[in-house]
Amino acid sequence: MTIAFASGQPPLLGCAQVMAEALDAIADADPIYLTTSDKADLLRHLATLEARLAEVRLRVLAAAGDVAEATGARDAASWLAAETRQDVRAPRADQHLALRLDQQYAALREALGAGSVNLAQSRVIAQALDDLPDDVDIVTRKRAEHALITAAQTLRPQELKIAGRRILEIAAPEAAEAHEARLLAAEEAHAHAKTKLALKPLPDGTTRLSGILPNATAHRLATYLEAFTNPRKTDGTTTQAGTGSYPHRLGQAFCQLLETIDPQRLPIHGGDATTVIVTIGLDQLRHDLGTGTVIGGDRLTAHQARRLACTAKIIPAVLGARSEVLDLGRAQRLFTPAQRKALALRDHTCRAEGCTIPATWCQAHHRQPWSHGGTTDLADGILLCAHHHHRAHDPAWHTQRLPNGDVRYTRRT
Repeated sequence: MTIAFASGQPPLLGCAQVMAEALDAIADADPIYLTTSDKADLLRHLATLEARLAEVRLRVLAAAGDVAEATGARDAASWLAAETRQDVRAPRADQHLALRLDQQYAALREALGAGSVNLAQSRVIAQALDDLPDDVDIVTRKRAEHALITAAQTLRPQELKIAGRRILEIAAPEAAEAHEARLLAAEEAHAHAKTKLALKPLPDGTTRLSGILPNATAHRLATYLEAFTNPRKTDGTTTQAGTGSYPHRLGQAFCQLLETIDPQRLPIHGGDATTVIVTIGLDQLRHDLGTGTVIGGDRLTAHQARRLACTAKIIPAVLGARSEVLDLGRAQRLFTPAQRKALALRDHTCRAEGCTIPATWCQAHHRQPWSHGGTTDLADGILLCAHHHHRAHDPAWHTQRLPNGDVRYTRRT
């Protein structure tokens, strides 16, 4: 089909006018009446058109330096951001890509204009080509450009980024390994510089944790947490730990991970191995009602303090009526690694009735609470998963020891 533009009208302006008129013509068209096949075809077609239109926009942007000069703008990207009410970062990134397509990567610009690669893929390919070592010759660069355009027919941007790191294995195998090592080192340094973690206490008794981690560390953390959320038994079956949505279970798993870390393996902090001290009244510690205070931190219930005392290196400073220290507990009340192994050999799984969480994911619990004279020995110890360990210290539940040594929980009325 031939489209006739107005006499003397530049084709690019004429094309924009025709597209605007075509969009006006379908403003009220409802896609609900399309067949499933037609919707699929249209979505694919529109995605291709978006890529082709992006190439036209970038082509014009690359040549729009005179617009900035005529208006006094810093550059074409700044002018466009002001005219279209955008944050300047997106137009500036587009301008950077536009100049590279115009001056260096003609084949990539043609592929974008044909719709055979999309805008996101174009950014990845251009960056991969920019990252090639300076000593790579022009022939090798062209070969790498065409190879990445071909790879874009089957790879998504993230997959294409990985392929871009290794493109020299095709274009210049002799330089590939050293090039990839340089890219990874730069990426790791960037990740290290961006790493941060923030803890923001909220008024509802929770704390929002947010941060940025290097991918390798984040993958390790995810592996640890998923081991808690869905531990696998040695016979190949799977047991469910935690309840609720996946993010909720990950949050529970993170809490459990922190509570099972061995304090003896942590760095020295303030002259002693990392320790948390909780102050609590003697009567409060012995009864379900009452609260304690973490030194330098927040309030917590008496039953929470007793539960944490089973596994974490938390020392309760028991206070009398005049806040004098009656007893400064000892970390030795924690079960030793040898005792933990013995409990695992004896119990195999969580000892809550019907629970099959493996012993390796359980916590050691005192049957007789430490605050009531319980001792840290095998006779008084029992393995409970995080869920049932919370329940053991929850005053809303009654704990009954069964003849076989298991524990049954019933809600108090």
